[in-house]
This record gives sequence, structure tokens and C-alpha cells, in this order.
Amino acid sequence: MKASRVAPWVVALTTVAIGWLSQASPGAQQPAAPGANRQAEFGTFPNREFIRLNLDKLKWNATENNKLGVETAVLEGDPSKPGFYLTINKFPPGVMSRPHTHPDERHCVVLKGTWYTGEGTKEWAPAKEVGLKPGEYMRHPSGGLHYDGAHDEEVWVLISGYGPTRADVLDHGDLFGRIPSAKSSK
Repeated sequence: MKASRVAPWVVALTTVAIGWLSQASPGAQQPAAPGANRQAEFGTFPNREFIRLNLDKLKWNATENNKLGVETAVLEGDPSKPGFYLTINKFPPGVMSRPHTHPDERHCVVLKGTWYTGEGTKEWAPAKEVGLKPGEYMRHPSGGLHYDGAHDEEVWVLISGYGPTRADVLDHGDLFGRIPSAKSSK
């Protein structure tokens, strides 16, 4: 995949996420502890350098220590800590997350492949899945029960949120699983 096709979505999602953070109502924001630097929460980052990343050279790590090939590249922040984060999740063909929730609201843009998503069910329900193509967006509300992943092709999804985050699997098992037959689950 050419970085020039993906880069505008990275910029667009980052701009939306930072704008979203900076427009939060003042009454809803917690006062900062004395001496705490909370500028990142409000979308201002003084003294930071510009950063450019080549998508072909990202550092990929196994997502949630899975053995099925799902990987995450962190572009900004640290999802395990308080603050804004921006990641790309890469799903190999035939691998889906199992029904789970996240404590934070997440904003997702498909970069590559068709990302299949299901919501509100306690088990995979292929007949109810919605496939999202590159450039399409989905918001995961905080605590929203869902699952997602790839059927017949590799899928890349850009995800932003405000950490710390985690995946709480409904049955407390592994986060990812193989679908029985990617071709028959459409």
C-alpha cells in the first residue's frame, strides 16, 4: 500500500481527534493537579517537533500478546497510559476479535481491506456483520459490545482514543479467534 493513499486519513483522523479533545466543555474537565502538565489533553503540544512516519517502516507488535498474527503499530501516545493515542491494527485474513468492550470511546478509519464489524452480540454473528471499506469511519462508544476483524484479506484500521484503554473480552477468554471459514461467513 502506498503511504500517499494512507497519509491523508492519518492526518484527517488526528486532526478530528485533537479537535474533539480541545472542544470538550470546560465544565466536564477535571482540574489539573498542582504542577501537572495536562496540555496534551487540550490539544496543545508546545515544544514538540514535527513527526513523519513511513508506513512501510512501522514497528509492529503482537496485539494483546495473541498468536494469530494480529499486530498493532503505535503512531502516537501510549494506549496503556492516560492521554491521546493513535494506532494501526493489522488483521490477517480469517481472524476476528471476539465480543469485547473498551473503557474509552474509539474512533476508527479503515486504511486497507474490508473490516467486518459486529455489535451488541455475545457471539460472532456473520449474517449481521457490516463490512467497512478503506476511508470509512466507525465510532465505538465507551463500553459498547462489539467484535471486528478480517475475512478474506489483510485489514488495517487506524484507531484513536483517550487512554488508558484495554479490551475486556465478554467471556474472559482470548481476544482473537479464527473464523471457521472466511469465505462462507459473508
